[in-house]
Amino acid sequence: MNNNSSPSSNGSNNGGHNGGQLRRTLKARHMSMIAIGGSIGTGLFVASGATISQAGPGGALLAYMVVGLMVYFLMTSLGEMASHMPVSGSFATYGAKYVDEGFGFALGWNYWYNWAVTIAVDLVAAQLVMAYWFPDTNGVLWSAVFLALMFGLNALSARGFGESEFWFAAIKVVTVIVFIGIGVLMIFGILRGGAPEGLWGNVANFSIGDAPFAGGFAALIGVAMVVGFSFQGTELIGIAAGESEDPAKNVPRAIRKVFWRILLFYVFAILIIGLLIPYTDPKLLRNELGDIAVSPFTLVFERAGLLSAAAVMNAVVLTSVLSAGNSGMYASTRMLYALAEQKMAPALFARVNARGVPLMALLATTAIAALCFLTNIFSPKAVYIWLLNLSGMCGFVAWLGIAVSHYRFRKGCEAQHFDLKQLPYLAPAFPFGPVFAFVLCLVITLGQNYEAFLADRIDWVGVVATYIGLPLFLLIWFGYKFIKGSRVVPYAEMDVQGIR
Repeated sequence: MNNNSSPSSNGSNNGGHNGGQLRRTLKARHMSMIAIGGSIGTGLFVASGATISQAGPGGALLAYMVVGLMVYFLMTSLGEMASHMPVSGSFATYGAKYVDEGFGFALGWNYWYNWAVTIAVDLVAAQLVMAYWFPDTNGVLWSAVFLALMFGLNALSARGFGESEFWFAAIKVVTVIVFIGIGVLMIFGILRGGAPEGLWGNVANFSIGDAPFAGGFAALIGVAMVVGFSFQGTELIGIAAGESEDPAKNVPRAIRKVFWRILLFYVFAILIIGLLIPYTDPKLLRNELGDIAVSPFTLVFERAGLLSAAAVMNAVVLTSVLSAGNSGMYASTRMLYALAEQKMAPALFARVNARGVPLMALLATTAIAALCFLTNIFSPKAVYIWLLNLSGMCGFVAWLGIAVSHYRFRKGCEAQHFDLKQLPYLAPAFPFGPVFAFVLCLVITLGQNYEAFLADRIDWVGVVATYIGLPLFLLIWFGYKFIKGSRVVPYAEMDVQGIR
């Protein structure tokens, strides 16, 4: 790939791939909801209870605030590059242009693999959720139905994906807003279910036992990893930028709202859970996707007297899982298409049909997602854990790639005296933002399973399962460099002009 050429994946394809091309059909409301949908999922609805039980209400709140700040800086970095150069390859393209072709190659394949496997994870999770209502039905049937649904929504058009994600995300947003509203009423004693003493009785939950910070620094690091996984998916807006109607306006508009979404949907929700439910409540420790009855959201709704809360939250979690799978199908398909466009994947994956869908890339992604059918042989929960470990830290690697690419992009602009006023969106707090995000993300990445090294005997199985993604990424990167002879792009030679 020539670093000084504008990639054809910007939506102005030359039409050589079966006469089709990607279409800029995603509207501002789609872009905003894609960003929201990527930041609300089972990590908030289910795993948040475990974070509070492990680190205490103060520790969990601090973890969400610090990691939320990291994600905010990552999204502003991505927003600056995506509005300036809106391509479906997103950070893989930026990695190739601003760091090294091999780096971009490894980032792209890492991200495609990550989301393709994550779709399978979500489809297995859907089996566990559906078992709440249909315990005697073979879960493979639900995976087949939902996989067909995701394939169909993505095969229609980018607009079909955007429209479905808009409504999936809307359900999650309404749930969180209702939860916060009910929680506030309970905290102030207007609704029953809070402490009998009202506000100060609830505040007391921050001082019982070892609260507000239980478990010390080690617990805080452990919780930060869970929180990091909860936020993964926010970078989807960078992938969708390549098919946005007006990326110069829509991407910055969506990115600017990220901070407030994180504050409202995560920090407020965790604060309310910490105030209403003691971190010592044994139900918070039972953190299993298949047990919606112990979701902290369910526990709060039930205390407010909403007896059907478990069934409602089960439906919301199912929506969340399908939303994540739907987004993953879109993101991985576009990434594989972009790799093919840049001659980093077989050319057939760059073929686009008359509806603007890279159908061969979609089929390849669907084939990997079919790993969910392993539940016909093994237990669904075992398959869920295996697939989760397979994707491992790939999402964190993508975030690290965004931070590095943005830092070098700005340095390239500086070296070439590029007028930053030409950028549709300028990320605040440079260079602090990307440097802070990189360092914190690296700490979380390397610390994901630090306990394996502290035991009398190192848990090598756990170490390999957790960290295999890092050496594989480096192997792909340096393997490409060795075969293709790529080099780190000098600042003076970078293509910083973007897409006009």
